[in-house]
Amino acid sequence: MDQILNKVGSYWIGQKANKELDSVGDDLNSMSSSIGDGTKWLVNKIKGKMQKPLPELLKEHDIAVGIFPRDATHYEFDEKTGKLTVYVPQICEVGYKDSSVLRFATTVTGYLEKGKLADIEGIKTKVVIWVKVTSISTEGSKLYVTAGLKKTRSREAYEVLRDGVCVDKF
Repeated sequence: MDQILNKVGSYWIGQKANKELDSVGDDLNSMSSSIGDGTKWLVNKIKGKMQKPLPELLKEHDIAVGIFPRDATHYEFDEKTGKLTVYVPQICEVGYKDSSVLRFATTVTGYLEKGKLADIEGIKTKVVIWVKVTSISTEGSKLYVTAGLKKTRSREAYEVLRDGVCVDKF
């Protein structure tokens, strides 16, 4: 009788443990769909889906690796649509080697393709006044920033990661 109860108990505990493990997996999946965009990377990390560093992703798409501030390390990239969302910890400005300045909101979105980041939301540049940047593209040693007008800049100035300087508003 003890052996039968022991086997039944072991079976029951094993089934209960499997249900609990399945429940944890379901909880992680539901948590990833209910958490705000900025923390999905953590859930993916827990699940074992690590992304490459942002500079590496930009380099693969022939974009200057220093476009975004150094502390903008968390991002989401949909390979099917090309949509890129980059999370910047706080609104900041980044000055580049060629004396140009870009201002970043806490969330920057755009569509990434070879040599171009288009339909950008969340970046401005100073052209007498702050103007919204709509696209950034590269061609050889040139970097083109489109903000109303297309401005050519040296790509070299954007190849180094730089720290952002905090500002009050975007």
